[in-house]
Amino acid sequence: MKKNLLAGLVSWILIASALHAQVAAKKTATAPRSAGTTAAATSAIDVVALDKELAGLVAERGVVGASVAVMDHGQVVLAKGYGKASLASGEPVTPETMFNIGSVTKQFTTASILLLAQDGKLSVDDKVAKYYPSLTDAGNITLLDLMGHLSGYPDYYPLDFVDERLLKTASADEIIQRYASGKLDFPPRSRYSYSNTGFIILGRVVEKVSGQPFGEFVTRRILKPLGMTHTAFLPTPGTAGFATGYISFGLASVEPAMHEVKDWLYAAGGLASTPSDLARWDLALVEGRVLGPKHYKIMTTPRTLTDGRTTRYGCGIAVRTTPEGELVLTHSGAVSGFLAENYIIPRTKSAVVVLLNSEESGAMNALHAKLVSALVTENAGVPKVAGPPALDAAKAMFRSLQAGQVDRSLLGDEFSQYLTAERLARAATALKPLGEPSDVKAGSLAERGGMEVSRIVFSFGGSSVAASMFRSTDGRIQQFLLTRQ
Repeated sequence: MKKNLLAGLVSWILIASALHAQVAAKKTATAPRSAGTTAAATSAIDVVALDKELAGLVAERGVVGASVAVMDHGQVVLAKGYGKASLASGEPVTPETMFNIGSVTKQFTTASILLLAQDGKLSVDDKVAKYYPSLTDAGNITLLDLMGHLSGYPDYYPLDFVDERLLKTASADEIIQRYASGKLDFPPRSRYSYSNTGFIILGRVVEKVSGQPFGEFVTRRILKPLGMTHTAFLPTPGTAGFATGYISFGLASVEPAMHEVKDWLYAAGGLASTPSDLARWDLALVEGRVLGPKHYKIMTTPRTLTDGRTTRYGCGIAVRTTPEGELVLTHSGAVSGFLAENYIIPRTKSAVVVLLNSEESGAMNALHAKLVSALVTENAGVPKVAGPPALDAAKAMFRSLQAGQVDRSLLGDEFSQYLTAERLARAATALKPLGEPSDVKAGSLAERGGMEVSRIVFSFGGSSVAASMFRSTDGRIQQFLLTRQ
């Protein structure tokens, strides 16, 4: 829903940054069996350390409530709630607490259309005119265009707050007529522009073709078969088991959010769920238990514009490639008082899901980045290294160079020989005047020659220095080279 065009782009930028973020040293661990945490098969992710970091981030940023799930190679290794589901009652967030997931709903809407296509009841190339002949350019715009945000229909919900329109009752057909029967924003397929309007049309197409209300179709064809028992369509705010949404204006304290009238959310953002249920959905989707190969490919293939550019968006889902070459399927979601992020790595059947019951995008980005960083590093084939995390090892090495004194037992033999007394003295002369860095950030972990490879950036006011550090599995530093940025 709202925020998705901008927030989705910002989210991806931050995710890309997360791929270059250092995570704590990892060891083979089994998820703790404490309340609220799912016990799982062996994973190289240090779940105990990750849980502690997440709890710290929630407390540090004053998050009202958060719920997360991490799936690693088809197993949920962490599913836990943090903070409060309701400030009024003091009820804590648990793994079963349901949150509105906003535009993550679009994955279910497009899957519904594709299921009907699989059944032979419609085609993704059907023109909108088949279902709504009076809409603008309906004889040219296809269902596939709607699913990929290529129609040109104006978005009825482009703002990041609930305005007066959204507080007034309006049926799906009234919304469609109001926003899809006037001037197009651009010729179909010439641009990508996020439009919730197209998904209201898609929801009604599901109803027209199936003869069932949209929520019933999704429940019967997707939620029940997958065992998604904590997912519901258009839940009533304040219902037991659902988190209360909160907003804040001007950095003031949070207040209960005003909620959009349900029909404004509908098939564009009307589902509520839990991270564990969404992880269940993610796994079923990439394992082919939702759609067959042909229609899964349609869903996950970026669309091509008339000028030959690709959109990096399939059908109700963004399609990305990380700097390491990993294919990722992702989508954010936001309705009044709630934020959601769903991030899937199909190759390894891994995923990260984060849900908040407040519109704290900075906190969402921090939590999501932490989880994505842990997951991507785990899936990148980086060798496990003894000793402290790379960031801590790099800080210690930098201080040693500034002081002109190093513990050579921590260095590889070749690097120790390379680091002559003369080189060490010259480095100390150059580095000592920099003083303490104002900030230290870690880049992505990678592998080369069986070693852990990391890039660490030390910031000093207006200047910065980057370190290229290689460590062997015994923890010894085999390379630590510095360059100015």
